[in-house]
Amino acid sequence: MHQRFRTPTAFGAGLAAVLSLGLAAPLAQAAPAAEADPVPGLVAGQETAAPQLVTGLDEPAPGEPATAARAHLAAHPDRYRIDPGQLTEVAAVRDADGRSTVRFQQHHGGVPVLGGQYLVHLTGDGAGQRVESVGGKYFTGLTAPTTATVPAAVLRELALGEIEDPAARAGATAQDHGPVVLPGGTGRLAQHFTVRAAGPGGGAHQAREVYVDATLGTVALAYEARSSAEPAAAAAAGVEPATGTAPDLLGRPVKVNIGRLPDGSYQLSDLTRPAAITTYDAAGRPAGELGGGIPADLAPAHSASPDFPAAAGTSGATDAHVNAGIVYDFYRDRLGREGLDGKAGPIVSVTNASEWGEPLANAYWDGTKMVYGNGNAKYLPFAVALDVAGHEMTHGVVEHTAGLVLAGQAGAMDEALADYFGNAIEVTARGTSMSDPKAALLGESLCRTGTPEACAQRRLDDHRTTVDDYLGVGGAVDSGGVHLNSTIFGGALWDIRRTLDPLVADRVIYRALADYLTPLDDFVAGRGAVLAAGRDLKLNRDQLRSVAAAFDAHGIRAGWQNRIGVDSRVLLRDVSGPAIPAVANGRWVMANAVRNAGSPLYTGSLAGGGTPVRLSPEDNRAHSWPATDGTSAVWVALGADAQGKWSMDVLTRSLAGGPVTTLFSSPSSMPGDVQVSGGDIAFRAFDPAANRSRAYLSRNGGPAVPIPAAADHDVSGVTLKDGVLGWSERWTGDQGEVDAPTVYSIALGKVTAQYPTAAPKAWTNSTLLAGGRLLWVETSGDGTKRRSVRSGALDGSGVTELVSGGSPNAPSNGTLTASDRAVTYQAGSDDPVGGWSNATLPKLWQVPLAGGTPERLSCNRGGQYLPAAERGTRVVWVDATAGRSDLVVRDRPAGTC
Repeated sequence: MHQRFRTPTAFGAGLAAVLSLGLAAPLAQAAPAAEADPVPGLVAGQETAAPQLVTGLDEPAPGEPATAARAHLAAHPDRYRIDPGQLTEVAAVRDADGRSTVRFQQHHGGVPVLGGQYLVHLTGDGAGQRVESVGGKYFTGLTAPTTATVPAAVLRELALGEIEDPAARAGATAQDHGPVVLPGGTGRLAQHFTVRAAGPGGGAHQAREVYVDATLGTVALAYEARSSAEPAAAAAAGVEPATGTAPDLLGRPVKVNIGRLPDGSYQLSDLTRPAAITTYDAAGRPAGELGGGIPADLAPAHSASPDFPAAAGTSGATDAHVNAGIVYDFYRDRLGREGLDGKAGPIVSVTNASEWGEPLANAYWDGTKMVYGNGNAKYLPFAVALDVAGHEMTHGVVEHTAGLVLAGQAGAMDEALADYFGNAIEVTARGTSMSDPKAALLGESLCRTGTPEACAQRRLDDHRTTVDDYLGVGGAVDSGGVHLNSTIFGGALWDIRRTLDPLVADRVIYRALADYLTPLDDFVAGRGAVLAAGRDLKLNRDQLRSVAAAFDAHGIRAGWQNRIGVDSRVLLRDVSGPAIPAVANGRWVMANAVRNAGSPLYTGSLAGGGTPVRLSPEDNRAHSWPATDGTSAVWVALGADAQGKWSMDVLTRSLAGGPVTTLFSSPSSMPGDVQVSGGDIAFRAFDPAANRSRAYLSRNGGPAVPIPAAADHDVSGVTLKDGVLGWSERWTGDQGEVDAPTVYSIALGKVTAQYPTAAPKAWTNSTLLAGGRLLWVETSGDGTKRRSVRSGALDGSGVTELVSGGSPNAPSNGTLTASDRAVTYQAGSDDPVGGWSNATLPKLWQVPLAGGTPERLSCNRGGQYLPAAERGTRVVWVDATAGRSDLVVRDRPAGTC
């Protein structure tokens, strides 16, 4: 489920490349004009031959809308470049103006394609029906397999593995939605699960949408989900409409529509509208227990008489009940929508939920109902705010229309639309002027103390732009920034409402949501959708120009990522995971560096240009976690071979080509820390006979054999260079746990240096050989978790501290990379204490190997991840500044930014 007002750090796999599919620049205009038409006639789709948007059409299409729409697409194969046989009808909706929208879902070999939706818009009826616009996302070039090779039980366990907390995983569930093809290149076959955590370890309402590659056995995509597995409950049989009073949070009596039960008692059920509105009081029940529908023992807020008791007010139930009716009326009376699902389905609210007994200052839509937290010392119960109710219920509308994927820019637009309509509903109901500074505030009435401005969860007049303010976070942070970046798009929508008549703006934006947006759309596609909707609703040229100007003011136009400004050079744009680079001697090696089936391993030049060369064999296994010395590469392969045998292998191959050699193979022991240096290859793997992890070494293509080690000693962080091995060795000594960076001479066949941590309970990470020394990150065991960078001589002659754990730019994790001249590490946080900004996101710092002052490697403003040092001061890394994950390189530190 989403946390709708805070900005949590998501866990698990990052966003796959499918979530960054966007729009290319307009290809052409519908007709020549003296000045540019604000609505382009034709917009190209990215990485597909099918156009994203075609407007300005006026072509006959007689007959039933769905049939006519399909026939129209089939009649113009050169225009649309799609196969109508791969489309199934999702919905055909006719509005009050006589306009029909047919939404199709794309399939590949009978398997639905994530985000593959194409829409046809028609006007008139019968013989006079005509097509006026067409668009969406249809992915051409898909050749992915449609049959899983990984056993179903394995796919399920991999999905459950997205829950990190063991206690929460113990009772977790994984709802299987079946196979789906993830778009991008030739596509990937995945199994889609909704994973729900159990118990306090899973948070208040933790759930994840998880897509597991069905041929590789790796998580291809994961992001926060809504968690309800069951439909919302309708009003109980035998309940009759009635009216009564109930106190609001401040104790003021409010007239409410209620339901009278057969026994003469009453409950908060409003039966006066086609969609029944029912409100429950969770009475402090944990939100985590509400994800599977309404618990059997939880009844709607109840009263013995039509005058409800004080508890209805203090729980937030009265406000939630009244607010739900206001939101329903807004959508019905203003926009012609009958309920959240458009079909008068039941509307259910649950108030007064806790976070496993602790206060819950949040609210969310869980897929079938609203859940409102009970608040805390700072915040009132979240049910009291009308804009919050409008926000959460709008998520229900989005889910039943565009179905925006809750990650990246698509997820940020979901949040932006919820913010927009939440605020629009409140200012309309309250009669607030759009010029009132408080009109743009979301949740400003929730604080027990403090000003509305200080209380507001977000504000739509923060003037943020893509070029200046887009937070470049990876997929593991806030599901790719769905809350962090929402006000960029939401601010543009709010500016449109302040420029146009508010009713006109509401109808245009709702039309864009219901009739144009598709699940994987980005900001630029959202701009196109709003402009196309404006043309449908007969906005004049000046009005359309004002809409375009609002998007321009927020930097939402094609190619905005190219205008941010970076000081690095892009080697590969928009890489998809697992994108872990390795570099040496002017070559890079990385898995899935270009989009293709499976997860192949490629190599390319740091000079850029040229076509990457595939290193991994032609199979559908996952190939990743590479290492290279510039001459050959070594990596880990996971998956089933041609005979269906599952294994985890260590493979190696020359960068110049030639045979792939298997050095290690196991059905159960996952190898890691692969390293290569000349004719030597080393890695770490679990030794079942010894019941511990050990370092393995292969020399000159020979079999990999374990390095002798003391009994009960465990190794991690294996590193290799020029005939020397290093690792971090752990064991239990007389004084407790010992963690010691260790140096091992291959020629001598023995340990030559060992550096046990001096501080009790400290531990080490990222042991690394460079410049004739052993480097490592040491984390203090005093509870502060301060990390320092240290190095020791290979003969054990002493330790030098390169970066102090107390310095302002100390490492934020245990990852190091180094050349013989410089050490590069990551500082900053994906979960900052002082608030979110590009400045607080992880950045790369570099310090000379001989010691000195750390300098910023790059002044790129977004998150900087997975560095790999080459020679001198040159470093390659994955950079999220442009709102996507690019593989970039820089030759020297930028210094002070």
